[in-house]
Amino acid sequence: MGGGGRFAGSLRQGAKSVLSWAVQALRRKPDPVRIRSTSDNRFIAMIEQRLPRNVGSVATLLILTGSLCVGVVRGGHVEYMVEAMQDARDAMANAAGFRIARVAINGRKNLSQDEVLAIGGITGRRSLLFLDAAEVRDKLKATPWVADATVLKLYPDTIQIDLVERAPFALWQRDGNVSVISETGMVLQPYTPGPFRSLPLVVGKGADSRAKDFLALLGQYPQIRSQVKAIIFVSERRWNLRLADGIDVRLPEAGVERALATLTKLDRDEKLFSRDITAVDLRLPDRLTVRLSEDAAKARADMLKDREKARKRKANEA
Repeated sequence: MGGGGRFAGSLRQGAKSVLSWAVQALRRKPDPVRIRSTSDNRFIAMIEQRLPRNVGSVATLLILTGSLCVGVVRGGHVEYMVEAMQDARDAMANAAGFRIARVAINGRKNLSQDEVLAIGGITGRRSLLFLDAAEVRDKLKATPWVADATVLKLYPDTIQIDLVERAPFALWQRDGNVSVISETGMVLQPYTPGPFRSLPLVVGKGADSRAKDFLALLGQYPQIRSQVKAIIFVSERRWNLRLADGIDVRLPEAGVERALATLTKLDRDEKLFSRDITAVDLRLPDRLTVRLSEDAAKARADMLKDREKARKRKANEA
């Protein structure tokens, strides 16, 4: 066909190609085939009979799960994965009627309700069913304000939290930082102007743990205590008092009660704190030293000069 025998030529070439492929296939050596022995076949059959059905699917699932876990751990996503699983679990429990609808907090004075919930990790997504009351209690006790806590789950939707808070006792200043402390010296929080401004101020290293005993002693002398602005612990050995009018009172390391009694008597009888002085030194047991202000010192010096001039004038007249 095609006027030139092209169709017939194509057929002949195709036939030769097929014939050549068949001859080469016949000459090619067959691949060796491994023939299992009868004992091998029996062993494999025994294993197949004893394995449970779908073991292949289970093994595949385990391999995929293991790969997923390895990827999560190596990628640093464990926390997010655990949180997602907890959210899914709580969502199912909430749908079943265990959503936290009410939180009763007793004994709260300085912590707000939102702070208590945040510390305990109680959010709107958590369910009462899976809430760990012991974990919430431990978290609350870990905060400085809480001395003790009780957490009860009241099904189906209520949490009751009973707190025992530490009382703010004093303000403690050290290295320029002021903190609210308890009577044991525990730091409760950094100081902010507000409800704690009326607390006594103690200053210096070690003053936090020693303030309770000294303030109890100072409370026995209300005439002095009412005028104290700050209490300063010096070299972790003794106390100084800074009065509201700026007078410094230096107390001894030993015999503090006697010094405070002397100070009280001087102020009651001699109006000591009303005078123009800057410091009172009671560190020596047999004497008291008073430092005058600059104006008072100048006035005293002028008075002594006038007395000396008058004495000399009288002497000359005689």
